[in-house]
Amino acid sequence: NFAQVVGAAEAIGVGSGTDALMLSLKVLGIGENDEVLVPTFTFYATIGAIVTAGATPVFIDSGNDLNIDANALEQAITPNTKAIVPVHWSGKPCDMDTIEFIAKKHNLFIVEDACHAITATYKGRPAGTYGDLGCFSLHPLKNLNVWGDGGLIVTNNTDLAQKLRLMRNHGLSGRDACEMFAYNSRLDTVQAVVADHLLDKIEHICNSRIENSLYMDEQLKNIDGVTIPQRDSENVRQVFHIYPLLYQDRDELQKFLISKGIDAKIHYPVPMHLQPAASKYGYNAGDFPKAEALAKSTLSLPVHEFVSKLQLDEMADAVKEFYK
Repeated sequence: NFAQVVGAAEAIGVGSGTDALMLSLKVLGIGENDEVLVPTFTFYATIGAIVTAGATPVFIDSGNDLNIDANALEQAITPNTKAIVPVHWSGKPCDMDTIEFIAKKHNLFIVEDACHAITATYKGRPAGTYGDLGCFSLHPLKNLNVWGDGGLIVTNNTDLAQKLRLMRNHGLSGRDACEMFAYNSRLDTVQAVVADHLLDKIEHICNSRIENSLYMDEQLKNIDGVTIPQRDSENVRQVFHIYPLLYQDRDELQKFLISKGIDAKIHYPVPMHLQPAASKYGYNAGDFPKAEALAKSTLSLPVHEFVSKLQLDEMADAVKEFYK
């Protein structure tokens, strides 16, 4: 059912979105001494999956769309580069035309981190179906969620799908036959039932988020101190897993909104190249100025399907009050 919704031939259920990324890299043979190009402005799990697969993350700055700067990819490629992991952050697809062109030119795999992006599209094509493999999360905060953890991998490659079904289940082809020593990352049946139930509601969920986000754009567009990221409604369907804008005096604004009972969150305050876990890779502050600026200015407001128009107006009024 999931494969049909996202327009892929195969969908493989796994234990989490993080496992989906790690297993995708492993099934492609990516590991020790291999490099993977990835945005530094992402969630920890994207980098964790690369590292636990045995590979080395090579960080890329953000572009004007707040996603990976596709035009900066080529200069980061070395003989050890094996894959690109574009992250469709906030549910907005990356510049997949450029990413596909570069990947084909340099014979690189594409593993899409589409964990924010179920039903998002780029030029009419669903996120997750551009790469060799597309990875989705069913975490309780995602647009399609379960009651614990879960993830899905989609692909149009039958051979990869068969290998992944072995890899997620100890490499077992039967109770007593192990084809490869592998992992325990099955999607629990209970979680699959929950996801399958919500799959019937996914268009309503995503359309509500889109409607609420565009309504907030209208309310906030003329406020000094607030910057709305570029919207490309002609080519991109952004499903707004989160609704991030760029704000001056972001930290003070967050405190002000929280004092009014508004659940304002920062995604993410520290880019991955400046995390303690990344110190061994030798990056420094200033290496990726756009991503570092985003980390200091992004703030997300709730726009999920349960938020009422009255609550949207209350949030907009609070932002206006702060900047007055």
